[in-house]
Parts: sequence; C-alpha cells; structure tokens
Amino acid sequence: MLFCIDVGNTHTHYGVVEKGAARFLRQIPTREIDHHTAGMGPLIAQAFTEEPGLEGIAYCSVVPDATERLQRVLERTKSVGSVFPLTYEKKLGVEISYPRPAEIGQDRLANAAGAHALVGSPAIVIDMGTAVTFDIVTRKGGYEGGIIAPGVEVMRRYLHEQTALLPLLDSNLDVPRAIGQSTLEAMRIGTVIGFGGMIRALLSAVMAELAARGEPPSRILATGGSADLLKKTLRDLPFEVVPDLTLQGLAAAWALNR
Repeated sequence: MLFCIDVGNTHTHYGVVEKGAARFLRQIPTREIDHHTAGMGPLIAQAFTEEPGLEGIAYCSVVPDATERLQRVLERTKSVGSVFPLTYEKKLGVEISYPRPAEIGQDRLANAAGAHALVGSPAIVIDMGTAVTFDIVTRKGGYEGGIIAPGVEVMRRYLHEQTALLPLLDSNLDVPRAIGQSTLEAMRIGTVIGFGGMIRALLSAVMAELAARGEPPSRILATGGSADLLKKTLRDLPFEVVPDLTLQGLAAAWALNR
C-alpha cells in the first residue's frame, strides 16, 4: 500500500493505492496543504496510524510553492517510510521521446505511467483540471507530449473577471438547450457546449495524426475534476473515466523505482 498525493493548482488529491487502485480518493484545497489541522500533515499521520501496511508516500506537484510547503510537512511527519517525488528522471514504464522532458508537468508523467500500467500503449489521457491536458503515449515513441488548453473552471471565471456585466457562473453544468434565454444560461451554454467542442476538436486532431503515422487506435482515458462533463458532451466517442488515474500512475512509478 502507498499513500499518494497529487498537488494541483486548485485542489490536492490524495488516497491510499493498493493493488493498482485507490481505496479512496479525496481532496483538499491546495492553499491548505500545510494547514496545521486540515492539511496533509494530519491526514498523513491519520492514514499511517489506521493503515499499518503503508510502505511510503509518492507525490507529484505542478505548484512550486505548494511543493515546498508539502516537503516541509513531510520532513516534520515521522514514520512514513520512503518518500518518492516523481520526476522525469524516474522510470515510468514507457520511454520519454519528448525533446524537453524537464518541462513536463509531474502530473502528466504520472498520467502516462498510470495509462500504460492500466491499458498499455497507445493511449490518450485527457486530464480535466484547472487546465486541460492531453498526454499521448504511443508504441513507437512512448511518451511523446500532448496539448495544454484552458479548463472549464478557467473559462467560467474568465467570462466574469474580464467583463463588466457578466456574473460569475455557479457550478451547475446542466444545459437543456442550445439557445440561452438568460445571461446565465447563455454563459453556461457557451462554457459547456463550447468546452465539449474544444475537447472534440483536439481529440480528433490527435487521433488523425496518430492514424496517419500507422499507430493502432488508442485507448482514451479521462481523469480530473471535470472528467464527468465529457459524458455529457462526448457521448459518441469511446472513452473511460478513471478518477484515480494520476494516483495509480504514482504507485506504478514508485513500484518501478523501488
């Protein structure tokens, strides 16, 4: 068993991974990562008290400041076994053909490792967080790179922050029709349907390029906080939502580097 932590821009996800799957998947706001009562310190201590079989901690982070704060938490936390920070220099189970591997976000490395461990290659991972990332793992090139685009939360906030009259959208993503009859409904339609269209266009372009290269059809995996939105907008495309994919990838990489 392994305690895994995925530090994102908005939320930090964590869970205990055992035999290739997370026994639970929870989150806290990243800004509270070192909070003395609600942060990772007490959560880690509780997990290692309740789960005596835990062998260590693996983590990835895309927030440098939060990484430093988490590292200080881990230094203060006793009896946690080995600590494994994922970097591009570690074994992932696939080669990295991306020309600048140091630029790859650690969560994207974990997603590539998780996808390869779960379904093999080729695979396309769509991570629906604050930013949307596509990560491409092929049979010929291993981890090749991908795409970075704004996430649905960024689109939702941007409309409000960059305009004088548009309100802030709530978290409701229900779109019963395509023609809005109020400002809020029009904004929600533009965000949800427009976001789905962006994902579809990006995915189609990636699949066409891989097919032109002779790669077999890729397994498509979706993860991240907004992954369920794809069920509304991409009903006709074959994909699987794997909420704990990043944590699975951390555990898979940890096992390869023991």
